[in-house]
Amino acid sequence: MKIRYILFLLTVTLLLGSCATPKVAYFTDLKPGTAEQVLNPLEIRVHPEDKISILVNSKDPLLMNLFNLPVISRQIGTASGTSNSQGISGYTINKDGDIDFPVLGYIHVAGMTREEIASYIKEELVSKNLVKDPVVTVEFMNLTVSVLGEVATPGRFNIDKDKLTLLDALSMAGDLTVYGKRENVLVQREENGKKTLYQVNLNSGYDLYASPVYYLQQNDVVYVEPNSMKARQATVNGNNVRSASFWMSLASLLTTITVLIVK
Repeated sequence: MKIRYILFLLTVTLLLGSCATPKVAYFTDLKPGTAEQVLNPLEIRVHPEDKISILVNSKDPLLMNLFNLPVISRQIGTASGTSNSQGISGYTINKDGDIDFPVLGYIHVAGMTREEIASYIKEELVSKNLVKDPVVTVEFMNLTVSVLGEVATPGRFNIDKDKLTLLDALSMAGDLTVYGKRENVLVQREENGKKTLYQVNLNSGYDLYASPVYYLQQNDVVYVEPNSMKARQATVNGNNVRSASFWMSLASLLTTITVLIVK
């Protein structure tokens, strides 16, 4: 009976150890009420091949039509027939960082934020006596970040504001799963024609806020690495010597053999 009891405890221990839930805590080094400064708050600045929309509003509708690209209407087929959909034409920044704006001609916008582009165009329109009271609105059109790996809904997500944080992107992807390595989130960024890989530890608020990739840029790729538990589950047959199912099967087999021997 004593041997059976020991084997029972051993089996329960193995089962509980193999099914342990991984830690999912964030910012474990910070306490409520503490304030941590974010370094280098980066705004999204447009680059060649980015696409933006620019709308000029004025009290004079003729002037508005003069400086705005046409709205495109296109037919989209559906199962029950067709419906109209409208889209605003945009400016694709060329390799030199310029756009060809109506009347003003080529304008260099690469490296500017949305606010800077809008302010520059407004000043040009006013200084050249083209529009007295322009309201210029600039929006991003094709700027995205990608989130891959151990998140609820991996994919590519649109950038719709001037400052997008790593936490924003992970939230859009539905947060990390319980199998994601929070201490090893990778961000790939293209800088000066080269791919640079940064590592971020979400368990540490100090590490996160001090990271150069806390604020994301367009075309960044965020990758959440799976932890050891998920890696074991991803084996070919799921029954190698490191898998939970292997240890469960082994414990069950040993228990059965011992019981038979004792009898």
